[in-house]
Amino acid sequence: MHEPLLEARDLSKRYVTPRRTVEVLRACSLELAPGESVSVLGASGSGKSTLLHLLGTLEVPDGGGLRYRGRDLLAASSRERSEFRRRELGFIFQFHHLLPEFSALENVALPALIGGRPREEAFAGAGALLERVDLVSRREHRPAELSGGEQQRVAVARALLTRPRLILADEPTGNLDRATGEEVADLLLHLCVEAGTGLVLVTHDRDLAARSDRCLHLSGGRLTPA
Repeated sequence: MHEPLLEARDLSKRYVTPRRTVEVLRACSLELAPGESVSVLGASGSGKSTLLHLLGTLEVPDGGGLRYRGRDLLAASSRERSEFRRRELGFIFQFHHLLPEFSALENVALPALIGGRPREEAFAGAGALLERVDLVSRREHRPAELSGGEQQRVAVARALLTRPRLILADEPTGNLDRATGEEVADLLLHLCVEAGTGLVLVTHDRDLAARSDRCLHLSGGRLTPA
């Protein structure tokens, strides 16, 4: 039996305001095998993004445990968690977060450059990925010169550049029309399968969620099989 890639046990998260305490997540558990895709369905405001932030160690839970390839991430230092995110994770968001002053090629290459890879190697890898997402002819274009779907394909390529074992995707097609969203979803799922990358995808789109290996539902702060 293979060790889980990612294992979350009884994660909880609350936000305290002067007026009240909001329980966003309550004892949420999730297990992801290497190369598996899991979708988390939920309405807007159900806590899907908060769950992803906890899984990606961008936030710390108020309770529960989180392990990655058997390693206790919550016992790791802030620096170790930062290194985990840099080396092991790819993030894709609803809004692409591309840097407007850089070309598509430069945006894709950026994570590798920040990680200390040689410039030539980083740009070669970025160019190869832009070819995979059918944007080789747009590599020198800046984000403002690209369509929404093209921008999100650049974001997918950027997330995959460092060959992460895990991708966390937060409504990656939520800002696109139906046809373009399906194209981006096809691309993301295909590339993850091809690379053996684990994927946790949060969405409110049932059709998109149904295409993953498993689907969970987040409601009332709790995760249940969908």
